Amino acid sequence: MIKIGMIIGGRYEILEKIGTGGMSDVYKAKDHKLNRFVAIKVLKQEFSENANFVSKFRVEAQAAAGLTHPNIVNVYDVGEENGIYYIVMELVEGITLKKYIEKKSRLSYKEAVSVAIQVSMGIEAAHNNHIIHRDIKPQNIIISKDGKVKVTDFGIAKAATSNTITSNVMGSVHYTSPEQARGGYSDEKSDIYSLGITMFEMLTGRVPFNGETTVAIAIKHIQEELPYPSDFVPEIPASVENIVLKCCQKSPDRRYQTVQELIADLKQSLINPDEDFVVQYDPDLDGGTRMITDDDMMQIKRQTVYPEYEEQDGMDMAQEPGDYYEEPEPDYMMDEDMEDAEEDDEDGDEYDYNPSMEKATTIIAVLGGIVICIIVVLLALRMTEAWGDGGRGPGSGSSHVDTGEDESPSPGASLGQGSSGTENPDGSDLPEDEEPTVKMPYLVGMELDDGVSALRNLGLEAGEINHEYNDRSAGEIFAQSYSVNEELKKGTVVLLWVSDGPEPTQEPATYSCRVNIVAPTPEEAPDYIQGSGVHIRIETDPDADGNVKILEETDVSSFPYEPGLITNLTVPGGKITFTYTVEVPGQPIVDPDTGEQIIPAPTVETRSFTRKIEFIKE
Repeated sequence: MIKIGMIIGGRYEILEKIGTGGMSDVYKAKDHKLNRFVAIKVLKQEFSENANFVSKFRVEAQAAAGLTHPNIVNVYDVGEENGIYYIVMELVEGITLKKYIEKKSRLSYKEAVSVAIQVSMGIEAAHNNHIIHRDIKPQNIIISKDGKVKVTDFGIAKAATSNTITSNVMGSVHYTSPEQARGGYSDEKSDIYSLGITMFEMLTGRVPFNGETTVAIAIKHIQEELPYPSDFVPEIPASVENIVLKCCQKSPDRRYQTVQELIADLKQSLINPDEDFVVQYDPDLDGGTRMITDDDMMQIKRQTVYPEYEEQDGMDMAQEPGDYYEEPEPDYMMDEDMEDAEEDDEDGDEYDYNPSMEKATTIIAVLGGIVICIIVVLLALRMTEAWGDGGRGPGSGSSHVDTGEDESPSPGASLGQGSSGTENPDGSDLPEDEEPTVKMPYLVGMELDDGVSALRNLGLEAGEINHEYNDRSAGEIFAQSYSVNEELKKGTVVLLWVSDGPEPTQEPATYSCRVNIVAPTPEEAPDYIQGSGVHIRIETDPDADGNVKILEETDVSSFPYEPGLITNLTVPGGKITFTYTVEVPGQPIVDPDTGEQIIPAPTVETRSFTRKIEFIKE
């Protein structure tokens, strides 16, 4: 366990904690070998015990150590000592972009574009070295005191993608790309998406998608269109808005294909902010189609429901079945169409638009639809006659299909005609939209293994298993991707969410006081004489019970003054009270008897002022 004052790696002295995140803590340290200050990122204990994660952490951190760029927080060293895994990095004195946005509410478009260009240049350097960040967000972008923008956390973010979606790992869900939210393959264009979301926040002061759970937010990245930044800040130039929209396209093929292209448009937007120069990709029109894969088809078929739950009469009830999200179907070219396109390419023929042909095709399609409707009506009439005859089909005295409680056939129980004219209740040869279906069971509350077995018994498949903290017991299913009793075709993949138990209670935060006290300034004490003595009292703010703790009280005659480190404080801040004395000259008076001017002796007065201080979270 890391403690202030300890030395790791035989050279790095831990001075103070300066930050914390979902997977790691960051400390300021002194490298005694090179006599410089550094930042050390230490993997948290729960991740250090995962051998797979540690292995990827090492590999990716070592790869990131090879990156050297002015817009990247450089990695100096990687090591392990007594189960402590750490990365030694460049110490950047500054503020994260997240806090900078919060401080300014939002940035002007020129400032936002300037920051985005510097971030893009850092990302481009990483991509050129085949390193994908996968966790671009304002929290991982630092603005130094001299205005330099630097990207941090290369490497560890990539290692984190091997985990399932949990409340810890998905702390960056506000900036995650749709393909990352699905748990699928991600590449350089995923970083471009996340940078687009970051630009949206810089320009508007808010993230585009929000929700009560990480799952709800992730689904919005997959399903919902990005709001227009100008809806929140009308003065945003059109070119800047178009850049953000292009970065944040749902399909990676429609985004900027390289960061270099993005940088070119960002620079152009500073010169011609109101020009319409951003080219939106349409991979279908550009010949960028690709053959659909089994995974693509699985995504197309998937309808995702993320029900929230509330207690009703002692049992968990899902929301109304209408509360669902359906993924938009990708506009892919099917296999037959692809084969035709390839044949056309081989012949060297290009498609030639013909308005007359298009009109004829439309008329044929309409007539075909009318014919299909007539056939459906005739079949329905024949089926009605069959049911009116006690469920016996025409030409058969034995065939009968039990349609259950609804007294009407379900979509998957349609009657078909065999080659001999006899009705065939077997659905194996029916069209895809008439295949037999099963009803989605209610799995919430089941143990994971039991829920998976229930799905398999119905001919359904369990897909990705996601873990989150939840009030249910650890190992119990608390959400499913289809609503109860929804009709599903056999083979449908169902996503499940499993509880990791209630979120662990956090230990009360503690703080450390380490300050470097400078002399009173003219603004604080106009009549203070530099070099004269000052009485200093350092105390905490009142705690929950209203108690104030005096940390140090002393007389100081030279500045700067640095008191010792004080730890285990229960409040995040306090104040320093400065007390000093000044001689006030006497005001001349006239003796009424003699008329002489008399100057009284000077008087000594006590003055004081306070400074607020913030403690460091341990």
